[in-house]
Amino acid sequence: MKLGVMADSHDRVPAIAELLRRFVEAKCELVLHAGDFCSPFALSPFIQTNLPVVGVFGRNDGDQQGLLAQAAKGMAIELYESPHSFEVSGKQILVVHDIGEVGKRSIVGHELVIHGCSHQVEMKTRGNAVMLNPGEACGWLYGAPSAAVLDVETKKVEFIHLEGPEWRR
Repeated sequence: MKLGVMADSHDRVPAIAELLRRFVEAKCELVLHAGDFCSPFALSPFIQTNLPVVGVFGRNDGDQQGLLAQAAKGMAIELYESPHSFEVSGKQILVVHDIGEVGKRSIVGHELVIHGCSHQVEMKTRGNAVMLNPGEACGWLYGAPSAAVLDVETKKVEFIHLEGPEWRR
Protein backbone atom coordinates (compact mmCIF):
# COMPACT_ATOMS: atom_id res chain seq x y z
CA MET A 1 0.00 0.00 0.00
CA LYS A 2 1.27 3.45 -0.91
CA LEU A 3 0.69 6.51 1.24
CA GLY A 4 0.95 10.14 0.25
CA VAL A 5 2.67 12.09 3.01
CA MET A 6 2.62 15.85 3.46
CA ALA A 7 2.88 18.50 6.16
CA ASP A 8 2.91 22.25 6.55
CA SER A 9 0.65 23.10 3.63
CA HIS A 10 -0.09 26.57 5.07
CA ASP A 11 -3.01 27.46 2.79
CA ARG A 12 -1.10 27.14 -0.52
CA VAL A 13 -4.02 25.59 -2.37
CA PRO A 14 -2.37 25.26 -5.83
CA ALA A 15 0.59 23.35 -4.33
CA ILE A 16 -1.72 21.14 -2.26
CA ALA A 17 -3.77 20.33 -5.37
CA GLU A 18 -0.68 19.49 -7.43
CA LEU A 19 0.83 17.28 -4.72
CA LEU A 20 -2.49 15.44 -4.37
CA ARG A 21 -2.58 14.98 -8.15
CA ARG A 22 0.88 13.41 -7.91
CA PHE A 23 -0.35 11.11 -5.12
CA VAL A 24 -3.22 9.93 -7.32
CA GLU A 25 -0.76 9.40 -10.19
CA ALA A 26 1.45 7.32 -7.84
CA LYS A 27 -1.61 5.24 -6.85
CA CYS A 28 -1.58 6.29 -3.20
CA GLU A 29 -4.51 4.90 -1.25
CA LEU A 30 -4.30 7.18 1.78
CA VAL A 31 -2.87 10.62 2.55
CA LEU A 32 -1.19 11.41 5.87
CA HIS A 33 -0.87 15.08 6.82
CA ALA A 34 1.35 16.09 9.76
CA GLY A 35 -0.34 19.39 10.54
CA ASP A 36 -0.50 23.07 9.67
CA PHE A 37 -3.26 23.05 7.08
CA CYS A 38 -3.97 26.53 8.53
CA SER A 39 -7.37 27.70 7.18
CA PRO A 40 -10.40 25.51 6.48
CA PHE A 41 -10.31 26.42 2.76
CA ALA A 42 -6.97 24.58 2.51
CA LEU A 43 -8.96 21.33 2.74
CA SER A 44 -10.78 22.01 -0.56
CA PRO A 45 -8.26 20.11 -2.74
CA PHE A 46 -8.46 17.12 -0.36
CA ILE A 47 -12.25 17.09 -0.70
CA GLN A 48 -12.04 17.32 -4.51
CA THR A 49 -9.48 14.49 -4.75
CA ASN A 50 -11.60 12.02 -2.74
CA LEU A 51 -8.54 10.32 -1.23
CA PRO A 52 -8.93 9.27 2.40
CA VAL A 53 -6.92 11.54 4.72
CA VAL A 54 -5.62 11.07 8.25
CA GLY A 55 -4.17 14.26 9.63
CA VAL A 56 -3.23 15.97 12.86
CA PHE A 57 -3.52 19.59 13.88
CA GLY A 58 -0.36 21.69 13.90
CA ARG A 59 0.41 24.79 15.91
CA ASN A 60 -0.84 27.09 13.11
CA ASP A 61 -4.23 25.40 12.84
CA GLY A 62 -6.06 28.02 14.89
CA ASP A 63 -9.59 27.29 13.64
CA GLN A 64 -9.78 23.60 14.48
CA GLN A 65 -13.59 23.63 14.57
CA GLY A 66 -13.66 25.21 11.10
CA LEU A 67 -11.21 22.60 9.83
CA LEU A 68 -13.35 19.80 11.28
CA ALA A 69 -16.50 21.29 9.72
CA GLN A 70 -14.79 21.58 6.33
CA ALA A 71 -13.38 18.03 6.63
CA ALA A 72 -16.92 16.74 7.24
CA LYS A 73 -17.85 17.93 3.74
CA GLY A 74 -15.48 15.38 2.22
CA MET A 75 -15.23 11.62 2.30
CA ALA A 76 -12.97 10.02 4.89
CA ILE A 77 -11.06 13.10 6.04
CA GLU A 78 -10.16 12.47 9.67
CA LEU A 79 -8.37 15.11 11.74
CA TYR A 80 -6.96 14.46 15.21
CA GLU A 81 -5.03 16.13 17.97
CA SER A 82 -1.30 15.54 17.62
CA PRO A 83 0.08 12.91 18.12
CA HIS A 84 -2.18 10.25 16.60
CA SER A 85 -1.37 6.54 16.47
CA PHE A 86 -3.10 3.98 14.24
CA GLU A 87 -2.47 0.87 12.15
CA VAL A 88 -2.32 0.47 8.37
CA SER A 89 -1.50 -2.82 6.63
CA GLY A 90 -0.29 -4.28 9.92
CA LYS A 91 2.13 -1.40 10.58
CA GLN A 92 1.84 0.93 13.57
CA ILE A 93 1.99 4.54 12.38
CA LEU A 94 2.41 7.68 14.45
CA VAL A 95 1.53 11.05 12.95
CA VAL A 96 2.71 14.06 14.94
CA HIS A 97 3.22 17.69 14.02
CA ASP A 98 6.28 18.45 16.16
CA ILE A 99 8.53 15.43 16.72
CA GLY A 100 9.58 17.05 20.00
CA GLU A 101 6.08 16.28 21.34
CA VAL A 102 6.80 12.55 21.61
CA GLY A 103 9.31 10.56 23.58
CA LYS A 104 11.66 7.81 22.54
CA ARG A 105 9.23 5.10 23.75
CA SER A 106 6.52 6.42 21.46
CA ILE A 107 8.88 6.34 18.49
CA VAL A 108 10.15 2.83 19.23
CA GLY A 109 6.55 1.58 19.49
CA HIS A 110 5.85 2.49 15.86
CA GLU A 111 7.23 1.33 12.53
CA LEU A 112 6.51 4.61 10.76
CA VAL A 113 6.66 8.05 12.35
CA ILE A 114 5.41 10.93 10.21
CA HIS A 115 6.14 14.47 11.37
CA GLY A 116 6.33 18.04 10.14
CA CYS A 117 6.85 21.42 11.82
CA SER A 118 10.45 22.08 10.73
CA HIS A 119 9.49 22.41 7.03
CA GLN A 120 12.62 20.43 6.15
CA VAL A 121 12.77 17.11 4.31
CA GLU A 122 14.21 14.46 6.58
CA MET A 123 14.27 10.69 6.79
CA LYS A 124 16.06 8.60 9.36
CA THR A 125 15.64 5.37 11.28
CA ARG A 126 15.47 4.84 15.01
CA GLY A 127 15.51 1.14 15.79
CA ASN A 128 12.80 -0.37 13.59
CA ALA A 129 11.05 2.98 13.06
CA VAL A 130 11.34 5.03 9.88
CA MET A 131 10.98 8.70 10.79
CA LEU A 132 9.82 10.85 7.89
CA ASN A 133 9.34 14.58 7.49
CA PRO A 134 8.09 15.23 3.95
CA GLY A 135 9.12 18.87 4.12
CA GLU A 136 6.79 21.75 3.43
CA ALA A 137 3.87 21.32 1.07
CA CYS A 138 3.65 25.12 0.89
CA GLY A 139 7.23 25.88 -0.17
CA TRP A 140 7.15 29.21 1.67
CA LEU A 141 10.36 28.82 3.70
CA TYR A 142 12.67 26.71 1.54
CA GLY A 143 11.55 27.65 -1.93
CA ALA A 144 9.74 24.63 -3.37
CA PRO A 145 6.75 22.57 -2.21
CA SER A 146 7.57 19.01 -1.24
CA ALA A 147 5.85 15.81 -0.13
CA ALA A 148 6.58 12.08 -0.20
CA VAL A 149 5.18 8.76 -1.34
CA LEU A 150 5.73 5.98 1.17
CA ASP A 151 5.35 2.27 0.47
CA VAL A 152 4.10 0.81 3.75
CA GLU A 153 5.37 -2.73 3.13
CA THR A 154 8.91 -1.90 1.97
CA LYS A 155 9.23 1.45 3.81
CA LYS A 156 10.64 2.88 0.58
CA VAL A 157 10.20 6.65 0.27
CA GLU A 158 10.10 8.76 -2.89
CA PHE A 159 10.24 12.50 -2.35
CA ILE A 160 8.28 14.85 -4.57
CA HIS A 161 9.62 18.37 -5.17
CA LEU A 162 7.57 20.75 -7.27
CA GLU A 163 10.02 22.44 -9.63
CA GLY A 164 9.61 25.42 -11.90
CA PRO A 165 9.20 29.15 -11.47
CA GLU A 166 5.51 28.88 -10.57
CA TRP A 167 6.46 27.04 -7.36
CA ARG A 168 9.38 29.24 -6.29
CA ARG A 169 8.68 31.76 -3.57
